[in-house]
Amino acid sequence: MKIYGSDAIRNVAFVGHGASGKTTLVDALAFVAGSSRRHGAIKDGSTLTDTSPDEIDRQHSISLGVGFAEWMNAKINLLDTPGYLDFFGEVVCGLSVADAAVVVLSGVSGVEVGTEKCWNACDHYHLPRILFVSGMDKDHANFERVFNDVKEHLTPKVLPVEIPVGDGLQFRGIINLFTQTCQLFKAGSKAGEYEDVAIPPEYQEIFQRYAEQMTEAVAATDDALLEKYLGGESIPREEVVPAMKKAMMAGDIVPLFCGSGELQHGVRALLTEIVELLPSPMERTPPVEAPLTGRVFKTLSEPHVGDISIFRLYTGTLKNGEEVWNAEHSVAEKLNHLSVQQGKERFEVAELCTGDIGSVAKLKNTHTNDTFSRKDHPVRLPPMEFPEGEATSAVIVKQRGEEDKLAAGLHKLHEEDPTFHFEYNSELGQTLLHGMGERHLEILLGRLARKYGVHAELTRPRVAYRETFRGMAEGQGKHKKQSGGRGQYGDCHIRIAPLARGSGYEFVDSVVGGVIPNKFIPAVDKGIQEAAQRGPIAGYPTVDFRAECFFGSYHDVDSNEMSFKMAGILAFRAVSAKARPVLLEPIMAVQVWAPSDLLGDVLGDLSPRRAQILSTEQDGRLTKVNALVPQSELYRYSTALHSITHGRGTHRERFHGYAEAPGEVATKVAAEHKKETTGEEE
Repeated sequence: MKIYGSDAIRNVAFVGHGASGKTTLVDALAFVAGSSRRHGAIKDGSTLTDTSPDEIDRQHSISLGVGFAEWMNAKINLLDTPGYLDFFGEVVCGLSVADAAVVVLSGVSGVEVGTEKCWNACDHYHLPRILFVSGMDKDHANFERVFNDVKEHLTPKVLPVEIPVGDGLQFRGIINLFTQTCQLFKAGSKAGEYEDVAIPPEYQEIFQRYAEQMTEAVAATDDALLEKYLGGESIPREEVVPAMKKAMMAGDIVPLFCGSGELQHGVRALLTEIVELLPSPMERTPPVEAPLTGRVFKTLSEPHVGDISIFRLYTGTLKNGEEVWNAEHSVAEKLNHLSVQQGKERFEVAELCTGDIGSVAKLKNTHTNDTFSRKDHPVRLPPMEFPEGEATSAVIVKQRGEEDKLAAGLHKLHEEDPTFHFEYNSELGQTLLHGMGERHLEILLGRLARKYGVHAELTRPRVAYRETFRGMAEGQGKHKKQSGGRGQYGDCHIRIAPLARGSGYEFVDSVVGGVIPNKFIPAVDKGIQEAAQRGPIAGYPTVDFRAECFFGSYHDVDSNEMSFKMAGILAFRAVSAKARPVLLEPIMAVQVWAPSDLLGDVLGDLSPRRAQILSTEQDGRLTKVNALVPQSELYRYSTALHSITHGRGTHRERFHGYAEAPGEVATKVAAEHKKETTGEEE
C-alpha cells in the first residue's frame, strides 16, 4: 500500500438521510478509482461498507463504514455514515475526524429530516462541504426541485456545478460547468462509460444561466477575478477551481453535483472535485501541537480477531510496530500490523502520515475516545460529544444463568457504540438500557445474541415510585418476646406528620422523664427508617415525613437496641396506614422539538400522557415544547414521536421531581404490588 503525504490526503464524511444513496455512492467511488475490486449493491448485501449481518438484512447502514479511494495521486478516506437518527452517534464519529463532507440527497426526496440534522452537524464542526444529488436515474427524480429544496431548507449559498441531461428515467448525461462539456452516458452502460459531446442545443439556455451564476458567484469572492468578470473576460477552469475552494473553506459557496452511484454516472467527476475542492489535513488547524497525536474514534469487534481500533492521526508520523502512550490510562501500546480499512478488509502499511486514518487490532487498554501520543509529550484530546439517548428499556435474559454473560456482552456493545449505555438499577432490580431509540436497542440485542451468544429481550422498565403522607397520626409499637432466659422488650409511641416535598426524613426525640433510655432512642429511629423503605400502599420507599418519638417504656433486663429497633418497625407499620398515605410518581421535564405544522398532533399525543404543557417556543425551523410528564407515561415515547412527526421530531427528558399520583394510578400500582407479592388480585 502506497504511503501518502498529508497534502495528498482527503478525509471526507458522506452524510445524509437514510436511503439517499450514500453507501452506494461510496462503493462506486472506491470501485471507479480502482481501489475496490467490485461494485456492490445494497439489494445483494455486497457493498463496500455495509458488511454486518444487520446491515445486509435491513439494507441500510447501522455503523460507520471506512474505506478509501486512490485518485489523482491522492488518497480519499471515505467515511460512510448511517442516515437514520437512531444511529446518529455514528455520524458524530465520522464528522469528528473528517476535514470535509459530501451531503448526499435523493433526487426523488430532496431535503429530508436526516439531511437537516446532518447539515447542522456539519455546521457544528465547521466543515466545508459538497452537495451531491444521487439517484438521478430513479423514477420521479427532479434536479431543479432538489436544488430549490436545498436553497429553501439548507443554504442560499448552494451553487450548481453540474446539471443533468434528463431527469429520472430520461437521465442520460451530465453537463459540467467547469469543463463546459457534456458527458453523455452510453446506452445500457452499467459502469458509467460515457463520451464527451457538445452541449445539446436544448440545454444551451439552462447551461448559460447556471454558468453565469457560477462565474459571478466565484468572481465575487476574489478581487482579481471580479475585475476580469466585469471586464467581460472569460475565467479559465484553473482559476475558477482554486477560487471556489477558497470560498468553500470560508463557507461562502456550497457546490452542487449530481449523478447515480448505482450506475456510476458522475462518479469520476466527483472524485476529481473531492481532490481539487476539499481540504487536506494540512489546510485544517490541528487540535494540538505535539510530536504525535491520534485518537481512536471507532472500535469494531470481529470474531477470531478481537477488537479493531480505528483512529485518526492528527500530528506526527506513525510507523508499523511503534509504541505509543495512552495518557488516559497511563499505559503503553504497541501498534503491530498497522493497517488501513477498506470496508471489512485491512491492508497493512509501513507508516501513516499526519491526517491519515488507520486501524490496529488487539489494543489492550485503548478504547473509543482515547488519545495516544508520545510518553515524553502526553496528550489527552477532549472527547467526542455523542448525542444523548432518547429511549430506555429494561432487559431480561431468556435463559437462566446468562446474567454474567449479559453484562460482559453489553460492555462490548458499549465499546462499539458509545451512544449505548447500560446500568443495573438495584432499587428496580432491573438492568436498564439507554439508546437513541427502540430500533437502536432492538438491533443491539440482535448483535448481542449473534456475537456473544446471549439471548435477551426488552421489557418495560419499572417506575421508582415513592410514598408519603397527607395527614398526622400516632400510635404504638411494642416488641415483647419471652423464650426462657433473657427476653426482648421494646416499647415506643410515635407520631407521623408530612413534610414539604423534597424535605426527606426527619426524626424528633420528644421523650421526657426517661421512659425510654437515651441509648435506645437511635434504635427506634433506625427501625422507623428501615420500615419506611417499604411503604403502606405498594411497598415503595416513604419520603418527606417527620417521625416523632414521644413516649414508651422499657425493661431493666430485657430491653436492648434490637428490641427498640423492632419496636420502631412495628410503630411505623401501625401508624403509617392511618396517616393518609399517598403514592408519589416521578415527573420528567420533557423538551420536544417538532415541525410547527405538526405541533397540534404532538400536543394531542402528550395530553393523554397526563402532560402539563409549560410553554411552546420557536427554535430555528422547529417548535420546542416544554412539558412535565409522569415517567410512567413516557415508555416508547421516542417511537410514538417518530411516527407522529415522520422522523422529524426529537425529545429529551430529565428527572424533575415527585408529585402525588392520581387515585386511579395509585390503585393500579397497589393492585400490581399485591399481585406480585401474594399472587392475589386486588
